[in-house]
Amino acid sequence: MKIMFFGITKELAGGPSLDVPLQPATVGELRGWLMERYPAMKNLRAVMIAVNKTYAGDAQPLAEGDEVAVIPPLSGG
Repeated sequence: MKIMFFGITKELAGGPSLDVPLQPATVGELRGWLMERYPAMKNLRAVMIAVNKTYAGDAQPLAEGDEVAVIPPLSGG
C-alpha cells in the first residue's frame, strides 16, 4: 500500500510517500500504525486520512490498491 503525506505530515514522515509492507484492515489500524511509527504526529490537533480521494472514518476497511493520503489540520484566514 502506498501512502501519500501532505503538509507537515510529509516532514514528520521524512518524505512525500511511503510504501507500507503490511495491509492494515481499517483506516483506524493504519492511523494507529502511523502514530506508533511517527510519534510526533500525535501532537497534531487532527490528522485526516483520505481513501481514494474521499475522507475516511476509522472504521472504513482498506483494500489493496487503495490510494491513501494523510492530511494535516488545515488553517486559513
